[in-house]
Amino acid sequence: MPRAGARRSRAGGTSAGRDLERYGAKRRFEKTPEPPPRQRRSTTGRLFVVQKHRATQLHYDFRLEGSGVLKSWSVPKGPSLDPAVKRLAVAVEDHPVDYASFEGIIPEGEYGGGTVMLWDRGTYRLDKGTDLATALRRGEVVFTLLGRKLKGGWSLVRLRGRSWLLIKRRDRSASSRDVTLTAPNSVLTRRTLARIAAAEGGDVRKAASGDPRKNARRS
Repeated sequence: MPRAGARRSRAGGTSAGRDLERYGAKRRFEKTPEPPPRQRRSTTGRLFVVQKHRATQLHYDFRLEGSGVLKSWSVPKGPSLDPAVKRLAVAVEDHPVDYASFEGIIPEGEYGGGTVMLWDRGTYRLDKGTDLATALRRGEVVFTLLGRKLKGGWSLVRLRGRSWLLIKRRDRSASSRDVTLTAPNSVLTRRTLARIAAAEGGDVRKAASGDPRKNARRS
C-alpha cells in the first residue's frame, strides 16, 4: 500500500489509481470496447456486478465497488447459493466503475478476448460496520447483496496471496439449486452468451460452449 502523500498516478489516485493503470496497461482501447481506466464513484458508491466471461475458459468476474473502482475477483465455477459450497475467487486487477454496464465482445487476440455477459448486478451493504478497503486488508469481507440473482448474506475470506473463498451465508436466499444453470442469461438483455456473440460479431461456437445445453425459461 502507498504511504500517505505518495505521488498521484495518471489514473487519478494513489493505490486505486495505480491499480487502474494495471488494468489500462493490459488493454488496447483502440481495439477493445471496454471502458478506459477512469476512477469515479457511482451514485450509490455500492455497486456490485457479476460478469459471465467466456475467454480461454468460462469464468465469472465478481466485482464490488470501493474507492472509486470495482474490486474484482475471477470465480472459475461461478457463485453458489449453497452455504456448504466454497467457491475459489482469485483477485485480479481493479476495473473502472464504468465496467459495471459492459456487455459485449472483447476481440480475439486482445487480453481476455471472448464474450462478456452482464450476468447479475445490484448494490451491496457491508455487514460489519467498516469500509471495503479495511475489510480487504483484514482478509474478510462480510456483506449483503441486493441483486437480481444473488441476494442475502455472503462472505469473501482470504486464503493466501490472491486466493479467496466466496461463500454464501445461511439465510432465506440460500439454496441447493445451481443458479448458474437455472438463471444463465443476461440481466441486461436476457441473451445467452451465444446470442451476444452472434449479434456483436464474436465467436459464436466458443461462446455457446459457456451456455447450458438447455437454457432455463426464466433468468
